[in-house]
Amino acid sequence: MSEVKGDFQQKMLEILLYFDGFCRENGLKYYLCGGCLIGAVRHHGFIPWDDDIDLFMPRPDYERLATIWGEKADTSRYAYCRTDRDHVYHDGGASIRDVRTTEINRHSVNDDICHGMAVEIMPIDGCPKSKLKRAWQLYNAFVFSLFNVQRLPDNKGKFFRAAAGVVYSLVKSPSRRYKIWKKAERRMTKYKWDDCEEVTELIGSIKGMLLRHPKADFDSVTYLDFEGYKIPVMAGYKTYLTKIWGDYMKLPPVEERVAKHDTVYVSTTEPYTKFRGIYYCVETKEGKNASA
Repeated sequence: MSEVKGDFQQKMLEILLYFDGFCRENGLKYYLCGGCLIGAVRHHGFIPWDDDIDLFMPRPDYERLATIWGEKADTSRYAYCRTDRDHVYHDGGASIRDVRTTEINRHSVNDDICHGMAVEIMPIDGCPKSKLKRAWQLYNAFVFSLFNVQRLPDNKGKFFRAAAGVVYSLVKSPSRRYKIWKKAERRMTKYKWDDCEEVTELIGSIKGMLLRHPKADFDSVTYLDFEGYKIPVMAGYKTYLTKIWGDYMKLPPVEERVAKHDTVYVSTTEPYTKFRGIYYCVETKEGKNASA
């Protein structure tokens, strides 16, 4: 395996390579996105200070992944994780997590979920041409994000953070929140991939959610070097990166070259279950578990 910067990135690369092999074997399409896509283009691997791997999948492949992972993957090592009625991951997408490792994010310390190191996966959805239908899709995407993620947003501005706090105070029931986001998810994803000329990301930053992309940019992949391996990216990756980041080849100021996740404990060699009651699901003073 190629030499990367630190044990953390080495383990993340290991998860990515397993996922890549799984997708190739099962005919699933995915692409690097976010900082990893910039890293592939600018550094031919990880951005030196990056602390995660983000991926896109077309919605049909994203949903098929959910149905076949439990049957075909090595679930003794890697878990498929996604918020459902009983588990809240505080992330709108899915993830593949190494159950032999630990990465406990501060926003999830009260949740009895899989806290292994994760590769994050977000869907790309069909986008309607009609402005009215597009507005309705975006409305449902915001509702989905609010009630599925269930944490105050860090990347959507002060207004949305304040508004989210008010909504959460009014809708406290987990079952009610679940029903709301499931309905919103059905509405926002009803525009089928094969029927649309444009696609969009409905999970993530507001800027990303508002953008529309030619489906041709995502219908096929090309391969870039990533830490010595050929990893798929969307065919229109240059256009996508320019829309999101502008001059993506320019390094950010030194003070911004920091990891973005707020973690309370990380281990590449110890399973997260070892730290239940220590770093997550810690007992409250009343003796009750703090897990939501």
